Amino acid sequence: MPEKKTIKRANKAKRQGKAATTQAGALVKEEMGHKKTGKHPAKSRKQAITIGLSKARKSGVKVPKRGAKSKSTNSRRKSKS
Repeated sequence: MPEKKTIKRANKAKRQGKAATTQAGALVKEEMGHKKTGKHPAKSRKQAITIGLSKARKSGVKVPKRGAKSKSTNSRRKSKS
């Protein structure tokens, strides 16, 4: 569950008409802080970002869906043949 300060920061951005990614940025920033202090077991920076975006989605921020992974070059070659 995000901290109250973080939710307030995200709501402020929403009131100001900022983009959804900016609103979610507050939650991602909180998660990065947790990673730094060792409060959260996230192993990498990317993992902390993903956790922050997930929390943002759960709290109602309309963040774009996760992007699909691109196919590797070998997969593309095989599908062409």
